[in-house]
Amino acid sequence: MLNKMLKNFFPGKIISLENKWINILLILMIFVIFIGLIYALFISPPDYIQGDAVRIMYVHVPSSFISLGCFAVIGTASILNLIFKARFMSLIAKSLAPAGIIFTIISIVTGSLWGKPTWGVWWVWDARLTSMLILFFFYFAYILTWKFVNDFEKANKISSIIAIIGLLNLPVIKYSVDWWNTLHQPSSITLTSAPTIHYKMLIPLIIMLLGFVIFSLIIFLMKYKTEIMKFKLNKKK
Repeated sequence: MLNKMLKNFFPGKIISLENKWINILLILMIFVIFIGLIYALFISPPDYIQGDAVRIMYVHVPSSFISLGCFAVIGTASILNLIFKARFMSLIAKSLAPAGIIFTIISIVTGSLWGKPTWGVWWVWDARLTSMLILFFFYFAYILTWKFVNDFEKANKISSIIAIIGLLNLPVIKYSVDWWNTLHQPSSITLTSAPTIHYKMLIPLIIMLLGFVIFSLIIFLMKYKTEIMKFKLNKKK
């Protein structure tokens, strides 16, 4: 099953991908996010403590999920790249980084906007917030390596090491609210237990997450296709 999934990301498959599929995904993304925003802004109820400020959650939480998910894939692909010398893995990782850093920035900014009415300050050096900021710097270092190191093999090795080290930060982000006393509330959605959030808030949260996932996929496919073509051109030189 995993082998079949990976074959869909082989360079030949992506190069032959028609633009109409990107356009279909774009239309689907707009539709899903539109429905999600209508539900989040007008149908879901305000929080009994935070009031309407809780609606920031519908952008903040999905953005955080995707920023973590993208870096987890980048780190895993980097490990596979170093072990098996599979260069397409490094191209996958490189192509995911733009979407990942975008959603990391959105997560930090919306977290700050949510923190002001909830905590009374724009920023605190809370464990969750600080570890998310560290994640941003890992993304930033990863992207800068590919941008300024011209030798592919050298950039590939340095960026892979950055990504693998950055993986160590992901459990810190995830479990920081459990390991330390923080202002950040515990996770309402986990893989090991039922959600503690009301279903009227959970539904728009899932819809917005789906919309953001589709957006990330669009950015990834466009970037990945470009990176494959650049890699093929450089090999011919």
